Amino acid sequence: MSKQNIKRTVFGVAVAAVTALALVNAAASGGESTARSKLVLMAPASPGGGWDGFAREAQQAIKSDGISNNVQVVNVPGAGGTIGLSQFAQMEGRSDMLMVTGGVMIGAIELADAGTSLDDVEPIARLSDDYSVIVVPGDSDIETLDDFVAAWKQDPGGTAIAGGSLGGIDHLLMGMAAENVGIDPQDVNYIPYSGGGEAITSVLSGTTAAAVSGYNELSDQIENGSLRALAISSEERLPGVDVPTFKEAGVDAAMANWRGYVAAPGITEEEKAELVDILTEFHATEHWQDAVERNNWTDSFMVGEEFDAFLAEEIVTTKDLVEGLGL
Repeated sequence: MSKQNIKRTVFGVAVAAVTALALVNAAASGGESTARSKLVLMAPASPGGGWDGFAREAQQAIKSDGISNNVQVVNVPGAGGTIGLSQFAQMEGRSDMLMVTGGVMIGAIELADAGTSLDDVEPIARLSDDYSVIVVPGDSDIETLDDFVAAWKQDPGGTAIAGGSLGGIDHLLMGMAAENVGIDPQDVNYIPYSGGGEAITSVLSGTTAAAVSGYNELSDQIENGSLRALAISSEERLPGVDVPTFKEAGVDAAMANWRGYVAAPGITEEEKAELVDILTEFHATEHWQDAVERNNWTDSFMVGEEFDAFLAEEIVTTKDLVEGLGL
């Protein structure tokens, strides 16, 4: 898909997002407030997805310890989070709102080339990571990542790989892996789907040779044997997850699907510090720590200059990968 087509898609869904913007404004109505009295968490995705679940876990953690008196989640779906980002960037001075962000959004920003980026908002914190896993059907002749790479190198174009959106973590991971094993990333036959369920259907039906999605989405099928996990994108093996990393299998590729929060532009340093405090407090709650364990997330909490430096590095890495994939 060309950048021009993606821009048209972004424009097309922008109209539908007007209603979501009205919802955000309605949730925030009722006079000026502070984040301690009322906090709105924007999930720039549809209900039921990863960012939505992340926001709702945060909502419950904040409520559990009374960190804010009233916490609401609103959804503004579309274009890998960039529709929500473009609206959020216009909420100058709104110190009672936070928006979920993450690695998927950075890739979407590069693809959309729409003029709004994370430079237009205030980074607050990174909270957690999860990881992508590459799978084949449980009865496949491909038993290891070595087996898959051998077939992939022999016929890159004929080895279709299902995954999430173009420019997302799954796609970037396979571009990184391709380059490492000597395949031109632009030769990767990547088939994007809107959700992990569709990607899995494609691989189980034989439409694609393999699928890449979040481990949490596929863990049940991996455990019951309908899918075989070949490798996971973490730097090291995850506790309790019996899946080798790409690096263990000799492919130097690792990528986290990290998630965190940004604040609206134009807030004061005092207001920003208050939001950092709120996230620091809910990160320490029993509810949040349980959520991290329950969802097989990795705790990667960081704020301030450390988070700013991480973001800067992620943006450069993602831009290079997107260009390498020819997107």
